[in-house]
Amino acid sequence: MAVRAAVLPAIGAPLEITGIDLPDPGPGQVRVRLAAAGVCHSDLSLSNGTMRVPVPAVLGHEGAGTVVAVGEGVTHVAEGDPVVLNWAPSCGSCHACGLGEVWLCANALNGAADVYARTADGTDLHPGLNVAAFAEETVVSASCVLPLPEGVPLVDAALLGCAVLTGYGAVHHSAKVRPGETVAVFGAGGVGLATLQSARIAAASRIIAVDVSPEKEELARAAGATDYVLASENTPREIRALTGKQGVDVSVECVGRAMSIRAAWDSTRRGGRTTVVGIGGKDQEVTFNALEIFHWGRTLSGCVYGNTDPARDVPVLAGHVREGRLDLSALVTERIALEGIPAAFENMLAGKGGRALVVF
Repeated sequence: MAVRAAVLPAIGAPLEITGIDLPDPGPGQVRVRLAAAGVCHSDLSLSNGTMRVPVPAVLGHEGAGTVVAVGEGVTHVAEGDPVVLNWAPSCGSCHACGLGEVWLCANALNGAADVYARTADGTDLHPGLNVAAFAEETVVSASCVLPLPEGVPLVDAALLGCAVLTGYGAVHHSAKVRPGETVAVFGAGGVGLATLQSARIAAASRIIAVDVSPEKEELARAAGATDYVLASENTPREIRALTGKQGVDVSVECVGRAMSIRAAWDSTRRGGRTTVVGIGGKDQEVTFNALEIFHWGRTLSGCVYGNTDPARDVPVLAGHVREGRLDLSALVTERIALEGIPAAFENMLAGKGGRALVVF
């Protein structure tokens, strides 16, 4: 069956909106009709080669939709069920999974190398980050679909698949923000806005948003920021001034640039925690001297997918949505058609907006 999709023909090439031939689901597979897909900076990183992906591919890893067919052996979802796509399913058997660190599963992205569909001329296509959400429909492994809990709008639920899980997990699982602590969030894009909301849920006493764009202040404050700082070489000094000259208890970096990672570290109090969520390129090198590492006693940690277990955390997030503590629609700055994805990529490069949502 032919469906429309956004195809990445080669690394660095523009996306092509075209028809693809999508097969029926085989054993252990599920076919999903997408309701919406988020346009994440990781998709841009895949398209430009910052992160490696087999090509040609259909990108998009943040999505939600309705099951239209299931293959043999699939029992946890059925035709008609609303689901959230999980781009990093854990295998349950590797070393990381054995430790309970399912977000570091060694086999999570094995499916990205598979051929899951073909172009009209018969060219093999790979599913970018397993789920190929930039398409009207997709066929995925059953492990890549999670039942959507009641009370969450299907279109908004797409954001649960990456931005919200990442931001929530950075606050609650990686940095482990405690009530009353102070938090700085660097970057007010989709993940940054989710991080701000999550810091508010964690009952942080002061939440400082940092971004290069003054236009994002309103979005950041609506998400929970008590203060807004325009990024500059003086950012750590400004943050210390807002926190009694101490620095924040927790900094969360959502940009992936050496300069902002260093600024997040410098803005953290002595003994505080700095969590890096942003995905940077190999050319983004951050340096520290041995004396400052000893003196400041800070913790610097990476954070993959928010250190979350989606099967455990999606129901928790759904509860926050139902109780009004988490507003998914506030993370969306524009709703676009499939053809609007290239322009959304350009906006991300320009540092504009929070999260574009492709609505099918």
